[in-house]
Amino acid sequence: MSADTTTPAKVPPPRQAPPPPVADAPRRKRTPGGAGTPWLLLAPCLLILGLVLGYPLVRMVTLSFQKFGQSQLWGFQPAESVGFDNFTGILSDGEFWAVVVRTIVFAAGCVTFTMVSGMAIALLLQRVSGWVKVLINIALVASWGMPIVVATTVFKWLFDADYGILNAVLSKLPGVDLIGHNWFASGPQGLVVIMLLVVWGAVPFVVITLSAGLTQVPKELEEAARLDGAGSWNVFRYVTLPILKPIVVMLTTLSVIWDMGVFPQVFVMRNGHPEAEFQLLTTYSYDRAFVVNDYAQGSAIALLTVLLLLGVVAVYMRQMLKIGEVE
Repeated sequence: MSADTTTPAKVPPPRQAPPPPVADAPRRKRTPGGAGTPWLLLAPCLLILGLVLGYPLVRMVTLSFQKFGQSQLWGFQPAESVGFDNFTGILSDGEFWAVVVRTIVFAAGCVTFTMVSGMAIALLLQRVSGWVKVLINIALVASWGMPIVVATTVFKWLFDADYGILNAVLSKLPGVDLIGHNWFASGPQGLVVIMLLVVWGAVPFVVITLSAGLTQVPKELEEAARLDGAGSWNVFRYVTLPILKPIVVMLTTLSVIWDMGVFPQVFVMRNGHPEAEFQLLTTYSYDRAFVVNDYAQGSAIALLTVLLLLGVVAVYMRQMLKIGEVE
C-alpha cells in the first residue's frame, strides 16, 4: 500500500479588521481677523447711536443739575450748577405726582385694551377664511402705517362736538342725546378718547405678532386637550397662552414703554396746548422746558421719566431670563 504523499492545503489565517481610524480632535475654526472683527463691523452703528442718542442723553443729564433758563440759552448769564435742587423742587410738587399717576393710569389702560383686543382679533383670525384674513391684514397694516398726525385729525373729526359723526350715530339710539356733546370738556373723557386713538394705532402690531406666534402652537396639543374634555377657555389658558408667554411678555413691555412716552396724540389733539388735566409726563416736561422756558426742570422731568422706564425694562429682562431658564 503506497503512502499518501499529498500535502494538505494550508488555510490562510483569518483577516483581522483594520483598527478604526483615530478621530482627529475637532479643530476650532478661527475667525478671520480675531475677536476684534465684530466690534470693527459694529463701530459705524455704535458711532451713529452715540451721536444721535448719547450726546442728547448726556446733555439732558447735565442740564438737570443746572440752572438753565432763557437767559442762559441766549448767553446773557452762565449756567449755574444747583445740584439736586431741580429734582427736589419737582418731587415736592403735588402737580408732578398728579401727572405721574395720570400717566401710569393712562398707560395701564392703553396696554390692557391693546393686549386684550389684539389677542381677541388674533384668535378670531385663526377661524376665518383665507380671503377674509387677507382683507383684515390689509386693513391692519393700513391703519398701522397711517401717520400719527393724520390719525389724530381723523379722531378729532369723529369726536367733534358740532360735526362729529360719533355723536350723530349714538344719538340715534333710544334715550341717547349726544348732539353737541364735548368729549374734551373733562379730562377723563378726553383721555379716554386719546386712549382709543393710541390703542387703534397699536393693535395692528400686536395682532400681526400674535398671529405669527399662534402658527407655532402645535395643533396636536390643542386636540389632545379637547379630547380630555377641556373647553375653549381651558385650551387657551393651559395650552395656547403658555406657549405664547414670551411673545406676550415682549409685547406688553414694549406697549408700556410706548404708551408711557405718548406725546403727539395729546399734543395734536389739544391743538398744541394741553390743559392741566390732559398733561402726561412727556407733555409736562415739554411745557416746563419750552413754554415756561425752564429747560433745567424740563430735563429733570425727562430724566425721571427715563429712570421710570428703565425700571420697566428691568422687569422685562427679569421675566425673559426666567422664561429662558424654564426652557
